[in-house]
Amino acid sequence: MKPAPFRYHAPKTIAEAVETLAEVAPEDGRVLAGGQSLVPIMAFRLARPAHLVDINGVEALSRLAVEDGKLCIGACVRHAAFHKPVVEGPLGRLLATVVQHIAHYPIRTRGTFCGSVAHADPASEWCLVVAAREYFRGIMTTALREDELLTEVRLPLPPADTRCGFYEFNRRAGDFALAMALATYRIRDGAMIEPVVAVGSVEAAPRRVAQAEEALAGRPPGRAAFEAAAEAVAAAVDPLDDAIIGAEYRRDLSCTITRRALERAAA
Repeated sequence: MKPAPFRYHAPKTIAEAVETLAEVAPEDGRVLAGGQSLVPIMAFRLARPAHLVDINGVEALSRLAVEDGKLCIGACVRHAAFHKPVVEGPLGRLLATVVQHIAHYPIRTRGTFCGSVAHADPASEWCLVVAAREYFRGIMTTALREDELLTEVRLPLPPADTRCGFYEFNRRAGDFALAMALATYRIRDGAMIEPVVAVGSVEAAPRRVAQAEEALAGRPPGRAAFEAAAEAVAAAVDPLDDAIIGAEYRRDLSCTITRRALERAAA
């Protein structure tokens, strides 16, 4: 099937893109960056935007730089940019690990980091690495208004001694994640400090699990602490229940992936 008819717009500046989007948003105008999520649903006519605002010609949106202690990722930066660490330290290594789990290589050469964050699929790996509690509202639902353009994501650079672990479970390489977990912490005097535990593709939106972080704080890294945190995640989540896997299976899975993410952080 082919997409329904639409009008194509190709702005060259951020200002022009925002102005065009504001004009066409009431007619279901959509932003086109990588198009790896939008174009397929248009082809099946599950989405029928009357206008497409193609931002690929906006050079300023390809920015990937460190500024004021943050990694700034422009709206047109592709997944493939992260195949190698783009910044020294734990963040660069983490992003280079996470990107290997995103779909397949051809998808990664076109899809964009910000596009994933704007689309907000619960199974999006990039959504899990973004600290945005007020932004994600549910399945493919965010605080972004229809006439707003997500121009950049800024990720704070963690301290150099931060330990990071990521674990994703799916049935085949390249498939959507059934569950994934991200864990970070630092060690001071043999104990974990500043722990972060987050899960994705478990609930309607990715989130940190405070109960798991409390189970880690002040304890030495190891099996006992990691299992306590994993059990805290399983008790805290409200898992999705769908045609692929049931809620209780996903709950059990959330426990396993959390423990494995923590083990990878400790490795």
